[in-house]
Amino acid sequence: MAVRVRSEFLHAWRNYERYAWGHDALRPLSKTPHDWYGQSLLMTPVDALDTLVLMKLDADVGKTKALIVSDLSFDRDIYVKNFEVTIRFIGGLLSSYQLTGDKHLLQLAQDLGNRLLPVFNSPTGLPYVYVNLRTGQVREPVTNPAETGTLLLEFGTLSKLTGRPEFYDKAKRALVETYKRRSLLGLVGQGINVETGAWTDTDSHISGGIDSYYEYLWKCWLLFGDNDCRDMWNASIPAINKYLADEAGGELWYGHANMQTGARTETTYRALDAFFLALLALSGDLERARRLQASSFKMWNLHGIEPETFDYKSMRVVNGAYHLRPEIVESTYYLYHFTRDARYRQMGEKLFGDFVKYCRADAGYAALADVVTKQKRDEMESFALAETFKYFYLLFAPPRTVDFDNVIFNTEAHPLSRTW
Repeated sequence: MAVRVRSEFLHAWRNYERYAWGHDALRPLSKTPHDWYGQSLLMTPVDALDTLVLMKLDADVGKTKALIVSDLSFDRDIYVKNFEVTIRFIGGLLSSYQLTGDKHLLQLAQDLGNRLLPVFNSPTGLPYVYVNLRTGQVREPVTNPAETGTLLLEFGTLSKLTGRPEFYDKAKRALVETYKRRSLLGLVGQGINVETGAWTDTDSHISGGIDSYYEYLWKCWLLFGDNDCRDMWNASIPAINKYLADEAGGELWYGHANMQTGARTETTYRALDAFFLALLALSGDLERARRLQASSFKMWNLHGIEPETFDYKSMRVVNGAYHLRPEIVESTYYLYHFTRDARYRQMGEKLFGDFVKYCRADAGYAALADVVTKQKRDEMESFALAETFKYFYLLFAPPRTVDFDNVIFNTEAHPLSRTW
């Protein structure tokens, strides 16, 4: 299976090389390149480099690293989304630096970190959504906990590796300021204004817009030994399990609730939400993790591949798109690691078989517009190579492929370790 995953990864990678080399991403159906901001920041090469390293594709590692070192410049008059470039670029450059020892990658990460620092110059210390890489101008004050709280693994690691405490301090302050604004029930909402600190949307859940805020509370404790992060996690998880966990048909799901009252607002569960059972497993709650995995796997099997959004009360698809998301694969890998239960590798074989069956295209892998009809869409995001293929590979590869107990995967699956 590991060999098969590696082969399919190479099908995606070779077609990126053929049709989109030097660009952010490949559009696999039209066989054309796509750049997020109108000019390339080499998003796919940076995001996929540590996957190439872990798969021991040494020639490709050398070629890709040479492209990044020679061509990647962040001196651009463009507004970028702080959250996305942090998890993909700073995360990818730092993990690849730790895996290869090439200091050019650390220098690029530090240059980008410097250009992102102005996002934290709000009255609350919560980061703005966008920053201009050349001018440092910021915009868009309305954000969410995922974007304010998913920065410390990357900025913290950058701080430790460069000896510059401001990276750690600013990202940690943003995490703490998010936590301080939780409700009396212990929940956070999905919209917040960084200038006033006021919630703009009080819907609470574990889904996109909040998800990785919780992930980083626990992971920053593990990577940095930061007691504040551990304490914030320990104060948050009881509220999540009390107000967001939901039983339906004897199965465990996590839905939506009002952060102030705890009242149920939605009975929807998303493909993104499957990250949470990996977090449950990592923090020691294997019972809940196993139950939630069963629910996620059921959602996948209803149509042979998971929809973006699903109503678990009516068992109906709400949003039928599939973006090649990694979360259910990530969680299957975590559960197999912690239990060594062969059924999780069997689940992984089913997931991978369906993934290949429905998403493989002539020129790479394509997202689906609809999991019911299986109609493809012209999209292969960099995270398919950074995360989805990586977690599939690690699920079946020998345990020593990555030292799980001594790395922490950021939310983009970039393994970071305490090399400082």
